Amino acid sequence: MFKKLAAEALGLGDIGKIIPSQDYDKVDSDDYILSEDNEKIFFLIKSKRDEYCFTNRALIHIDGASALDRKRVLRRYEYYQFPFSNVVLQTAGTIDLDVEISFNIGNVPLMISVAKGQIDQLKDLYKAILAIQQVVHHNESLLTFSNDSLVKAVATVASGKQENVSKSQELKTINEYIFAWNTTSFDRYTQKDFSKIFEKYIDN
Repeated sequence: MFKKLAAEALGLGDIGKIIPSQDYDKVDSDDYILSEDNEKIFFLIKSKRDEYCFTNRALIHIDGASALDRKRVLRRYEYYQFPFSNVVLQTAGTIDLDVEISFNIGNVPLMISVAKGQIDQLKDLYKAILAIQQVVHHNESLLTFSNDSLVKAVATVASGKQENVSKSQELKTINEYIFAWNTTSFDRYTQKDFSKIFEKYIDN
């Protein structure tokens, strides 16, 4: 018990290590990325228990309940479906041996410890996560605005009482509005690939 408390006080818990890009093919996460769809690993943290794999599309978390147990649970969080929030970077104190990054992805809180010697690399990840958060939030706002505009446009057409316009013609016009929205606004404001952000902030 004393050893456990001492380990936590000194930051000796499940401290992760940032894996260099040349070793991505040696980690478990590499087996689960959608390489067929051009998914690529940009940042990876591995501890005795867990792996946190940040790709251009999603966070892949391989969750181990215990460092002594070989059982693993694989969870995948697409960035556009599970937005980042509450992103915090905690630097090391005088006696600490680790630094921490914490955030929510969707409604799931995560806290990841990394050896403090890798703080500069963790700062890069922090910047990338913040940038993704901002893009997703901006896109959600634009999508909401676009959706509201669609609803108003459809309501206007549906309530119009134009002469010589049949119900079938009104229905056709409404369907054209909906089709135009589905093929433009949704795709435009639902970004799924964040390669450019990782390439900007992550130095591999």
